[in-house]
Amino acid sequence: MRLYLVRHPRPEVQAGHCYGRSDLAANQADVERVLAALRAQGLPGAMPVYASPLARSAVLAHRLSLAPTFDARLAEMDFGAWELRSWDDIPRDEIDAWSADLLHYRPGSGESVMDVAARVAGFDADIRRAAQTQAAQALVVCHAGTMRLLHALHRGGTLADAALRAAQAPHRIDYGEVMMLET
Repeated sequence: MRLYLVRHPRPEVQAGHCYGRSDLAANQADVERVLAALRAQGLPGAMPVYASPLARSAVLAHRLSLAPTFDARLAEMDFGAWELRSWDDIPRDEIDAWSADLLHYRPGSGESVMDVAARVAGFDADIRRAAQTQAAQALVVCHAGTMRLLHALHRGGTLADAALRAAQAPHRIDYGEVMMLET
């Protein structure tokens, strides 16, 4: 199976703010930019399109497909009380606590990295099963954290290993960036 992972267009949010699960609109000019870049690459073609139901992903999925499949397991991490706060306003001791326990700490009493990894792994398992009888490739519009997790899962190992690799990944994934995974 070949998966084309696409990060959503730039969201309408103030720079320097935490915005995991917050349902933010995408910047319309950036939607057009990403759409043009994808079409120039021949994506999505005739393949199925899956997407996070959050607005910044959904708007692009609707432009790429007449019938995208929305899956809540593709949503970004829920940062709870940290959502839409400036990173500078989040107490340093809370950020340090997260850094000390990347897998299990729940930032802002939201989700832990392991919570997110478990739901993304469920999507990954389902898409791999579907590939055995359906399309050999698919396009997935989602979030940087989801992309890192899917990439880490495809490298193998335990769920905890994959989650830790994803959480420690230094690569910044740009808005509209495409990552291809082969299974």
